[in-house]
Amino acid sequence: MNFALFLFLLLVVTGAVWALELAWLRRKRPENARQPWWIEYSVSFFPVILVVFLLRSFVVEPFKIPSGSMIPTLQVGDFILVNKFAYGIRLPIINEKVIPIGEPKRGDVMVFRYPDDPSLDYIKRVVGLPGDRIEYRDKRLIINGHLMPERQISDYLSKDTMQYYSRYLEKLDGVEHQILIDSSAPAFVPQVKTFPFSRDCNYNADSLVCKVPVGHYFVMGDNRDNSSDSRVWGFVPEANIVGKAFFIWLNLNDLSRFGTFR
Repeated sequence: MNFALFLFLLLVVTGAVWALELAWLRRKRPENARQPWWIEYSVSFFPVILVVFLLRSFVVEPFKIPSGSMIPTLQVGDFILVNKFAYGIRLPIINEKVIPIGEPKRGDVMVFRYPDDPSLDYIKRVVGLPGDRIEYRDKRLIINGHLMPERQISDYLSKDTMQYYSRYLEKLDGVEHQILIDSSAPAFVPQVKTFPFSRDCNYNADSLVCKVPVGHYFVMGDNRDNSSDSRVWGFVPEANIVGKAFFIWLNLNDLSRFGTFR
């Protein structure tokens, strides 16, 4: 279900009843007569729905992390907040940018509509900007011919699989973040889909090379060998961007995660 559309329709209905009540209906009722229940509920809930709609559409929107593709940065079950205006003010429902404010930067954790099914929201890290040449060779990231610096730290134990993964600190344009590498996973990208501008990518046994088209972004999960991302299904169009993730406000399985994401 498209929750934004449902919220908008609810806003329109309750707003129409609120306006009718204010302008006409209350004058037609006998003095001291009670409001019908549908008017009473609409008038009561309209201001609340309006505030929620405006906040969710233009300020922040909550999301829940459904998969482990961004481990260790984000865990399954994390409830996060997404800044809706960091990359420009967009009209709700149609997601059309009307006021440009900023653009995604390398290292940002971005929420976007999945290109293959825009009804689904995905979250990944921005790796490539429009015009970038992205290489992922032997599980190392190379951008415009420059190998991205990384240093190995202590291994990471997955609580779900009870498997150890190699953990690194990778730096993208000054943004340092943790990534996981599964040494037992192959270096090649399996099950690559056909996607728009796929001709701009070249795959072989141990690497891929992609030229990011204008108006598109290349994204990857921090859990590099357990993430379906731009390596598999292609580039994220600018029109699909939802916002920048920046804050964990709840995880029912681990309350200590509150506020640990930036």
